[in-house]
Amino acid sequence: MRRDYEAIVLGLGGIGSGALYWLSRRLGPEVLGLEQFELGHDRGGSQDHSRIIRYSYHSPEYVQLALGAYNAWKLVEEESGKELVVRCGGLDLFPPDGPDSIDDYRDSLGTVGIPFEVLESSEIRRRWPQFQIADGVSGIYQSDGGLAKAADCNATHQSLARQRGASLLDRTEVQAISLVGGEFEISTEMGGFRTGRLVIASGAWTNQVLGYLGLQLPLRVTQEQVTYFHPEDASAFEAARFPVWIWYDEPGYYGFPLHPTDGVKVAHDLGGHEVTAESRTFEPDPDNLAGVRRFCREHLPALERVNYTKTCLYTLTPDRDFLLDAVPGMDNAWLAVGAGHAFKFASHLGRILSELALDGSTPSDIEAFRAVPTSRV
Repeated sequence: MRRDYEAIVLGLGGIGSGALYWLSRRLGPEVLGLEQFELGHDRGGSQDHSRIIRYSYHSPEYVQLALGAYNAWKLVEEESGKELVVRCGGLDLFPPDGPDSIDDYRDSLGTVGIPFEVLESSEIRRRWPQFQIADGVSGIYQSDGGLAKAADCNATHQSLARQRGASLLDRTEVQAISLVGGEFEISTEMGGFRTGRLVIASGAWTNQVLGYLGLQLPLRVTQEQVTYFHPEDASAFEAARFPVWIWYDEPGYYGFPLHPTDGVKVAHDLGGHEVTAESRTFEPDPDNLAGVRRFCREHLPALERVNYTKTCLYTLTPDRDFLLDAVPGMDNAWLAVGAGHAFKFASHLGRILSELALDGSTPSDIEAFRAVPTSRV
């Protein structure tokens, strides 16, 4: 087994697998990906059937980033020959007096030039009678919204990287990192590895990795969950007839069209308790589930029969914006934190990380995501 690489990626979830793939396009066998668990594990935040992908965001910076995300996924689809993004349309729902302004989303889409529709409650009910909503709810519909096939996306990034010669080691936990002669020496139970370029995409384990470098971030990890429902009329929730959707209120909810075997997914966004990567459990929170069921009874009454609930982790920054930058004080280590809503961008963030690592800069505008408020430990 070789020990020296041009670049090493720590963590092979959504963003890390994306970084590994994009690095392999330029470095081939000179890149290594390390994953502490088995590939495809569900202990983090990247592994399930689907994640929402959309242009609709509250700021132009995110809409511009989404343009890059759609482009990146298209390139991966073309190389792999696999469908990874399903465009079923995306519907943002804004109840009156909610905490989010529809104007921010409308203005951001308009600034970037993304086509969209503003819909009143009557039109929403006409197009999607699955929803039971009151007068006064307004919506934004964007036809390119849809879902990224999360588990397939991760596996495809990894497979394509392997085809280009990249090395992937799973079940290989990092035990220490030291900086020697301007390069990183990474100790694992599989022995040591050395690189001049380090990419950290470790999700809930980010501070554990940064701790080896004497740094910490003000991150908060929460245990979230999603629930799959089996409607009696499953055809009404197929992707051809039902969009991905987000309900902008407090609490907020989101959901997906039918998955052929598992059902219709609905979740409470940021409805989980604070945990650590070590203390989390895989047991669903009954109060969280009760809230989801109340929401469905009020707004999606056909979703009554629960199939199952599964958990995942969010790794949150104080403002819930991404962190995407060099590790402070280092010019050969880069960091990404997705703040619980990054999967749609995973391939593009991986591309940006590869550009930062190999070129020292990126043509993408990431200034809004570059402040990394670390502290010394």
